[in-house]
Amino acid sequence: MSGKTTFWTSVVAGAVVGGLLSLLNKDAREYSKHKLAETGEAVKYYTTNPDVTVQKVKQSVETINELISDNSKSALQAIEQVEGTVNKFLK
Repeated sequence: MSGKTTFWTSVVAGAVVGGLLSLLNKDAREYSKHKLAETGEAVKYYTTNPDVTVQKVKQSVETINELISDNSKSALQAIEQVEGTVNKFLK
């Protein structure tokens, strides 16, 4: 278990160090400031409008559900085609 902890601790530490080093670049700092401001505005909007937040989450869940359903149907059709081909080959 300690190997797993050491690994993830090292990954996080490497990401933090890499992120800090990237901020030495002026363009990266400006981009970070811009994205942080955008994120802050979005969080502010969604916390003050929970009805919109719930609606967006609902839409996202429905979209994901449809994608999963469509992909599972396609996968089943592909398996049935393979099964049919195998059965023809075995006969």
